[in-house]
Amino acid sequence: MTHVLHRDLRNPLPLAVKAEGPYVIDSTGKRYLDASGGPAVSCLGHTHPKVIEAVRRQAGEIAFAYSAFFAHPAMETLADKLVAQAPEGLTRAFFVSGGSEAIEAAMKLARQYFLEIGQPTRKHFIARERSYHGNTLGALSLGHDYSRRQTYEPMLLPVTHISPCYEYRERRADESVEAYGIRIADELEAAILRQGPETVAAFFAETIGGSSLGCAEPVPGYLARIREICDRYGVLLVFDEVMCGMGRTGHMYACAEDGVTPDILTMAKGLGAGYQPIGAFLAHDKIVRALESGSGQLKHGHTYAGHTLACAAALAVQEVIEEESLLDRVKDLSTKLRARLDDSFGQHPHIGDIRGRGLFIGLEMVADRDTKQAFDPSEKKWLKLRQAAMQEGLICYPAGGCIDGQRGDHILLAPPFNLTDGQLDEAVEKLGKALKQTVG
Repeated sequence: MTHVLHRDLRNPLPLAVKAEGPYVIDSTGKRYLDASGGPAVSCLGHTHPKVIEAVRRQAGEIAFAYSAFFAHPAMETLADKLVAQAPEGLTRAFFVSGGSEAIEAAMKLARQYFLEIGQPTRKHFIARERSYHGNTLGALSLGHDYSRRQTYEPMLLPVTHISPCYEYRERRADESVEAYGIRIADELEAAILRQGPETVAAFFAETIGGSSLGCAEPVPGYLARIREICDRYGVLLVFDEVMCGMGRTGHMYACAEDGVTPDILTMAKGLGAGYQPIGAFLAHDKIVRALESGSGQLKHGHTYAGHTLACAAALAVQEVIEEESLLDRVKDLSTKLRARLDDSFGQHPHIGDIRGRGLFIGLEMVADRDTKQAFDPSEKKWLKLRQAAMQEGLICYPAGGCIDGQRGDHILLAPPFNLTDGQLDEAVEKLGKALKQTVG
C-alpha cells in the first residue's frame, strides 16, 4: 500500500529506480525509451555527468540563498546566458520553480507594468482556446484545457479566449495559409475592441501549441500579425515557451524562427532538463524601465525563486547544449525523425496530421483519415495508446480533446536532444507497435 496521493488512484504506476541516458528503468528491470522527456522536460536525457556534477558542486558551496537577501553567481551567470541568446530587447530574467509559477509571475508583471505607467484599468487577459498554461488558478484561467479546468471553473479568473492557430482543422479549403493566419490573428483585434482596449493588459499564447493541441505551429505571418495588433492597442504580448522553448525547435527560443519578439517570454521544463525544478520569464527592457522609474520593485516573489541548486543545474544544461552543439543536433534529428514518421505513418489510415517543429512533434489520431473524423472520445484512444506504448517500453505523451476539449486524440513526441539515430529508429518502431495495438 502506498501513502502517496497519486494522480490516478486506480491504476498503480511502475516504480522508476534508475535511468541511463534516454532510458528510464523500473524496479523490475524493464527499460523505457523516453521519447517525450516526460512532458518535454528531459532534453539531455537523465544522467548527464556535467549537470550532475554542477548540482553536487553547488550543494557543497551553498545550497540555498534567499533571493530577497542575496544574489548568487549561478543565478547571475544563468541570466546573462539566457539574455545573451534572447531576441533583442528581452533584458532581465526572473527565476521560479516551474512553468505554472512563470505564467503566474508574468500575469502579475503585466498588471504591475500598467500600474507603473498610469494605466490602472488594464487588468484583463486574452488567451487562446485549447491552450494550456499551467495548473495554478491564474495559469489555469488563461488555459483552455477542458479536462483540467472543469473541476475548478467557479474559482477561475475571467479570461477571453480566441481561436488557436490550428491549420489542420481550421483553415478553409479555399483559403491560403497566409490568409488563414491573418484571419485567425484578427480575432485578437476583435476581442480587444469588444472588451475595450483600455482594459486589456496582455495576450498570452504558446508559441507552438503544446499538450492540449499537439504541437500545432503558427503559420507564416500569424505571430507577426499578433505582434502588430498588440502594438496597435498597447497590449503586452506574452509567449509561453514552457514546453516548446529552450532549444526544442532548434532555436533556443521558439519565437526566433518567426522573427517576433514578445514583451514577456516564459520558460521552464527544458531550462533545467529535469535535474532541478526551475522556470523563468524574460522581461522586455521597456517593462524594466517602467519599474525602475516607478516603484523600483518587482512586487512578486517566492521562497525558492532563483534557487541556487536549480540555477546551477540550468546553467550546466545551457553549457552542455552549447558545448555539444545540440541545437544543430536538434535540427539534424528533426529532419530524420520527420522522415521516419512520414515513412511509417504518413499514409496511416488513423494518423491525420504530423506537425510541429524540431524535436517537438505531434501526430493527430483520427478514425478516418479522408474525412478527419475523430474517434469517439469515450474510447479514450489517447490513453490506450499511452498504455500500449508503456508496454512496448516507450514513453510518449498522448492526450485527448485537441478539437473541442473533448474530441481529438494526439501523440506528442519530444525526445532528448542527444538521442542517437538508432534510438530514433527504436522510438518510431515502438510507436508503430503501440499504434497497431490501439487503432489497428
